[in-house]
Amino acid sequence: MEGAILMQRYELGRMLGKGTFAKVYHGRNLRSGQSVAIKVVDKEKILRVGLIDQIKREISVMRLVRHPNIVQLYEVMASKTKIYFAMEYVKGGELFKKVLKGKLKEDVARKYFQQLIAAVDFCHSRGVYHRDLKPENLLLDANGDLKVSDFGLSALWDSKRNDGLLHTTCGTPAYVAPEVIHKKGYDGPKADIWSCGVVLFVLLAGYLPFHDSNLIEMYRKISKGDFRCPNWFPPEVKKLLSRILDPNPHSRLDIAKLKENSWFKKGFKQIQAPLPPRPPSDCDNFSTQDVQTAFGSTNCESSSKKIVQGSGSPMRPTCLNAFDIISLSPGFDLSGLFEKDMNHRSQARFTTTKPASTIVSKFEEIAEMEKFKVMKKNGTVKLKGDKEGRKGQLVIDAEIFEVTPSFFVVEMSKTEGDTLEYKEFCDHDLRPSLKDIVWTWQGTEQWQQK
Repeated sequence: MEGAILMQRYELGRMLGKGTFAKVYHGRNLRSGQSVAIKVVDKEKILRVGLIDQIKREISVMRLVRHPNIVQLYEVMASKTKIYFAMEYVKGGELFKKVLKGKLKEDVARKYFQQLIAAVDFCHSRGVYHRDLKPENLLLDANGDLKVSDFGLSALWDSKRNDGLLHTTCGTPAYVAPEVIHKKGYDGPKADIWSCGVVLFVLLAGYLPFHDSNLIEMYRKISKGDFRCPNWFPPEVKKLLSRILDPNPHSRLDIAKLKENSWFKKGFKQIQAPLPPRPPSDCDNFSTQDVQTAFGSTNCESSSKKIVQGSGSPMRPTCLNAFDIISLSPGFDLSGLFEKDMNHRSQARFTTTKPASTIVSKFEEIAEMEKFKVMKKNGTVKLKGDKEGRKGQLVIDAEIFEVTPSFFVVEMSKTEGDTLEYKEFCDHDLRPSLKDIVWTWQGTEQWQQK
């Protein structure tokens, strides 16, 4: 692709990097000669794995956060098969590569931490929560200034969200806050500040604060805030980290209080550099409308992952990221770290190679036989009994997760009703009826709970 002309606007150069769904090239604006980074996304691939909404969100978010310490998005273009992001070219590469050479000096680490906090604070002021802050997503420009990148897992503030909390488990395990693992809703700014604390520790120490070859043990350390600062950390840094890496989000230091900290304030300037220059006027009309234009007639419902309901409207399974897959693995059930009363857990899951439509049909068949009502929404099939039990009507949720286009995980849980009645129904009716589609059960001991 090197030497190719893109949309009569950019000349493409060498490849800078590549991932599963995108490749990034060095580019040159033909009118200004300015260097840019061109991210090329394959439409078919992101359709196949259901990432359309994520890409749209990433574009929308990057339009909201123009800041000196955030990689700038200049424009979005599209062909029938590709989506192109024209972005600021950050010459210095990942901060992670710098850390790999060893711990940083205190003043250098503080500068990067200050710039990180300035960027994150700005994002939060725009209702944007990054959710994947780590040295690999922090770039350095030619002047040695930090630039936050990769908003693919970010979230936007939604005033319609009843509890004001986020509920998607995502991010890189070693950097995520305890409440994110907890899966019971979390405050976006408090989760981001935790990740910033982990980054600060890594910059000064050269290694992670919560690290263990045993993943479960690492999560236990995170959930308890169990870490030790090396002896070369200044006392004020140790105290600061103890307040940032507080497992209780309610007492955890927030950004406003952090900016008042004497160690943090040393040499701090709110804006360290001017905004990078933008390309000429051919990109000045870029707006959120371009987010839709970039996808043309493409939409999520054209994906092969559609589950068809009786009403004809699509119900799509939930996509699992690597973090979710680890959490669902037989040896890595983390719920025991957070459930106070293990006897009240009413949950089981199975894997299947049957298509999602078959899974839904099977639950509909069971509901008809057992006189349950069926409701379907956002990848979840809800079965509601029509008889009053000892604790009201029995309600069971079956959430369908797509790991690959031919492999699914179904997680079932009692959301209402009596646990004993749930167990009896599962043992005598539900589980035997599912045997035709189940490949293997996970967490089978949960069926034996009273």
